[in-house]
Parts: sequence; structure tokens; C-alpha cells
Amino acid sequence: MVDVSEKATTTREATARGRVFLAPETLALIVEGRAPKGDVLATARVAGIMAAKRTHELIPLCHPLPITAVRLTLDPDHAASTIEVEATVRVTGQTGVEMEALTAVSVAALTVYDMVKAVQRDVRIGDIRLVAKSGGRSGDYRVE
Repeated sequence: MVDVSEKATTTREATARGRVFLAPETLALIVEGRAPKGDVLATARVAGIMAAKRTHELIPLCHPLPITAVRLTLDPDHAASTIEVEATVRVTGQTGVEMEALTAVSVAALTVYDMVKAVQRDVRIGDIRLVAKSGGRSGDYRVE
């Protein structure tokens, strides 16, 4: 584990995104609230938030962080037949929250998959990436 004891305590924020690729019929089931397992979007949102808070238990050498905020959105895109998942995580601490944002997106996307796998076996998850971060010694980063 990296020693962060000499780092300044600052407000740090990271945003990650990913996509769940679905058949149009499956996306319609989700949006209309007709998925067999229940409310897919609400369940995935809660799962992603929970995952951000437990990242240190899942990823070796991640510091446990006192997360101050998690915002997680799942936006259906009917034209592309996808759900865009975005997580923004904030902390006031000595290390960043990139892994927490990436974990939140990953687990939310996996939850969507789990909740519709009975109606579509070839759901695909992809494009998971960090799109922005701020705070800390390395400064700000934003995908162009």
C-alpha cells in the first residue's frame, strides 16, 4: 500500500463512465419497468453506490476512504440501445477516488447484466474509463 501520510488533505473527485449494450427489446423492458427481477435502474444505482463505498475490500492495496458523496446515473440511449452508466465520487482525503468511481460503474453495469441475463444472454459491458478527476498533487484530468 502506498504511504499517503505526507500528502495534503484535499477535496478530490473522480468521474467514470461505461456502457451496457442491450437489444432494443431488453432496453424497453428495463425502461418500462417490466424486467422479471424488478426495477433494474434503481437496483443498479444502489449497487454501484454500495460498491464505491467498499472498493478497498475488492481491490488489493486500495485505501479505505471516508467517501463524502457518490452520484450514480444510468441513462438509457434508445438510439444506441445502451445504458450509459456514470459515477462521480468525492472525498476529502489524502488519496484520490478514481478506483471508487470505476468500481461503482463496473458493479452498476454488472447489476444490469444480472437482472436481465434471463431475457438476453449476450448483454455486453464496455467502454469503462475514467473521464475526469480533480484534486491532489497530480492536478486535474479530463477526457477531451
